Amino acid sequence: MQTSKQEYYYQTVRYDLLNLIPSKNGNRILEIGAAGGNTLIAAKQMGLASEVCGIELVKIKNSNQNHPLIDRFFTGDIEQTVFDIEKEYFDVILAGEVLEHLCDPWAVVAAYSQYLKKGGVFIASIPTIRSFTALKDIIFYGDFRYQHSGIFDRTHLRFFCRKNIISLFEENGLKVVKVISNIDMFKPWAKKRILNALTFGIFEEFIVKKYDIVAQKC
Repeated sequence: MQTSKQEYYYQTVRYDLLNLIPSKNGNRILEIGAAGGNTLIAAKQMGLASEVCGIELVKIKNSNQNHPLIDRFFTGDIEQTVFDIEKEYFDVILAGEVLEHLCDPWAVVAAYSQYLKKGGVFIASIPTIRSFTALKDIIFYGDFRYQHSGIFDRTHLRFFCRKNIISLFEENGLKVVKVISNIDMFKPWAKKRILNALTFGIFEEFIVKKYDIVAQKC
């Protein structure tokens, strides 16, 4: 189970985050938690970036971490290692389901914001614990059992609701300009999207599993 999950994570291209990148030419992109590098390669192939740089905790065998389209790739713990990266250099920083795995995501957001140019964006995807599927297990069954994936992933160290996700960035000098729920990614006729529309969004935070955030450096 765990092995297959890791393989999936390492190979995934985060199109949901790439679609949020400003569509100007010549973006310099840094991805933290870059896994096998596939998202960075896609950014180049889609014409979203002129330069891409990745950071991952470990070297991954049979991955694209050394792919020629990736300009620089570092391995190491982003909470412990200072990498050779220029301040105010990048237009975009990506972090797809990374921050909830850290001991101090607030410190990481503050530190890595220094690498963004003024006007650059920090794009992140973070799960929310307010989802009904998570609350159901806690409230009705008294069960906070860790799992191999999902909100109760055993490698998650921090848990957030929507307003906590926003404050994670705004308390560190970034302005949140866009908040997108995973409901927005469903097809128009999907049950959750229909339910959200019929209830005028009142219960949205209970049926959302994750949020994508775009926060800008002013």
